[in-house]
Amino acid sequence: MLLLSITGLFNVRIVDIIDVILFSVLLYEVYNLVKGTAAIRIFIGIIAFYIIWKVVKAFQMQLLSEILGQFISVGFIAMIVVFQPEIRQFLLLVGNTRIIKSTRKRFLFWKFQLEDPIHFHIDTIVKACQKMADTHTGALIVITGQNELKAYIETGQVMDARISEFLLETIFFKNSPLHDGAVIIAGGTIRAARCILPVSSDPEIPANYGLRHRAAVGITEKSDSFSIIVSEERGKISYSHEGHLSKEVTPSDLSNAMEKFFK
Repeated sequence: MLLLSITGLFNVRIVDIIDVILFSVLLYEVYNLVKGTAAIRIFIGIIAFYIIWKVVKAFQMQLLSEILGQFISVGFIAMIVVFQPEIRQFLLLVGNTRIIKSTRKRFLFWKFQLEDPIHFHIDTIVKACQKMADTHTGALIVITGQNELKAYIETGQVMDARISEFLLETIFFKNSPLHDGAVIIAGGTIRAARCILPVSSDPEIPANYGLRHRAAVGITEKSDSFSIIVSEERGKISYSHEGHLSKEVTPSDLSNAMEKFFK
């Protein structure tokens, strides 16, 4: 009888193996979509909540199983609301006919990246910021991390241009039609200009700091990006990472912070 029970327990079909593999791929792609954003914590919390529900159900705890089951059913609708930007991005990715081309550098679950192209442009960005600070030219530059900030890139003017001091200074020139908003840099290129960013409501940000500083902090609160601010009024450089604002730093401090960020 015991032998029959064990045999029944390990009765795994090929379909079951395919089911597990497909679920693992789907789970990984969802994680890859939200990593580097504030939504990653919500995603991990949902997975943990679901595992607890399954454990409770396996031990036949009727009351807890019923309560948690109701949360799971209602939580599906809440998840659509919370992850609306990520779901939209995922559907756009699925509908992209060039998806194979964009993932040609992947092998199963591994992505190979031999070098970070933005790392070689640190001096260029720092020098541009220093020149704009000297001329009291306001600027907001966001450098992406794992999250490519596609939703925010779409709010601005897509450029896909090579990084240069002259181009950054030209974009933020006071009479330029692109000087309002943020420049987003990703993968060694200026992806877009005049981008709209979320504004932080952190009370620790000084009251005399404007929307440019609050937007710089806001984007780093919601993603793993690195933002640089050049104050038009004070002619000073600041930067933000992980929701923390480092005020009025020197070009050397900015360069060291960027080096640390890319490492």
